[in-house]
Amino acid sequence: MKYLKRSLFLLLPILGTLVYLNYPKLNIISGYASKYMASATYVAERDSSSIVENDLKMPLVELAEVSLDMKNSAALASVYGLMNRKAIYREGLGSVLVDSDYSTDDTMPQPYRSFEEIAKAYPYGHLKEKDTLLPEVDYDQLNRASAQAFSNPETQKTRTVLVLYKGFLLGERYIDGFSKDTRVLGWSMTKSLLATCYGILEHQGKLEMDWPAPIPEWKDDERGQITLNHLLRMQSGLAWEEDYSKISDVTQMLFLEDDMSWAQKEKKLIAQPTEVWNYSSGTTNLLSGILRQQFRSQQEYLDFPYQFLIDKIGMHSMVLEADVKGNYVGSYYAWATTRDWARFGQLYLDKGSWNGEQVFNPSWVDYITEVTADSDGEYGAHFWLNAQGKYPDVPRDLFSCNGFQGQYVFVIPSKSMVVVRTGLAENPEFDVNGFLAEVLKSVE
Repeated sequence: MKYLKRSLFLLLPILGTLVYLNYPKLNIISGYASKYMASATYVAERDSSSIVENDLKMPLVELAEVSLDMKNSAALASVYGLMNRKAIYREGLGSVLVDSDYSTDDTMPQPYRSFEEIAKAYPYGHLKEKDTLLPEVDYDQLNRASAQAFSNPETQKTRTVLVLYKGFLLGERYIDGFSKDTRVLGWSMTKSLLATCYGILEHQGKLEMDWPAPIPEWKDDERGQITLNHLLRMQSGLAWEEDYSKISDVTQMLFLEDDMSWAQKEKKLIAQPTEVWNYSSGTTNLLSGILRQQFRSQQEYLDFPYQFLIDKIGMHSMVLEADVKGNYVGSYYAWATTRDWARFGQLYLDKGSWNGEQVFNPSWVDYITEVTADSDGEYGAHFWLNAQGKYPDVPRDLFSCNGFQGQYVFVIPSKSMVVVRTGLAENPEFDVNGFLAEVLKSVE
């Protein structure tokens, strides 16, 4: 007993230190769990047990105890009763983490949506896809490639696959519990959507990419040289730590800030613009805040992505989630069906033309696919590239929207193809190169 007491006496300080050091991380765990549960339940309309058993079955996140408050459209989470977090659903704006000071009486304008159906076959409209057999397509090979993506579910964790070729739907496949009507979180694919808003404003003659970022606090210091182009290419030189394993810049922004659009605004320069490439979700949300400045009212800002992009090309399932202050979280939070993610890819394959109307300039595609210095040929302007053959068996002109856990919209101009894959695993668990190579064999 004496030795036991001594052991406990020695262990208590150690345990206390561990709790002290790791307690802040509980904010990440319970914050992530409550936010994701709220969105997957109220935005994607999925079964809560499936969300817990699959989406939240992640290291540390699985420690969270999650519950739903259906009456108030909320989700709650804690870790062993500690660090309680709450996320609520707001119609039109998605789900958001709130604290005890948040009042449901605080009304926020909702984006105006136009759900008018386009009388054309999918993907250009909402009529049934054309039942066309193209002579140059090996459909058996395509089916084998699609099946291969689902062949090892415990490791690959693929949920949906869809292939467009020359504007035709070649095939799509879904696991149980998912269908063509299920919204999927794009995670960082949302960054490409946010960037597209800038392409649209450029097309409208309202801004240019070489303009200085319109941030008054930067006007009289060295940050005043940062342009929109620098931000879109993640080469502003601003300090930013994108580390999800601790309380870092990115987790502070996601789980502790009401206004995510200015999370990087106060950061200092650690390098001159263009000297370094540093992937930063804070940069994307800063761009969301700058986008908001382009409009006279909050309502105009909320309406813009839907009026000129999302609903314009028929992505009616898409929901852009906003933070507490009403800024679109352009870094992560767009939900849409696999079919609507594919529409977005087709828009880029067609260089911004949609049913005879130009959404953005054709030159915008050249801009976003121009290699950004120091990115190893993998990044353009909020789009990922294959310029130096990251995927060796895939054409170098491939560019893509990429998201956490293997959300992808691949655009391959030389093959007139768009490929969408969503799931819960990415490279190397899901072999992107191998999958795309097998898909491409169907049109060679």
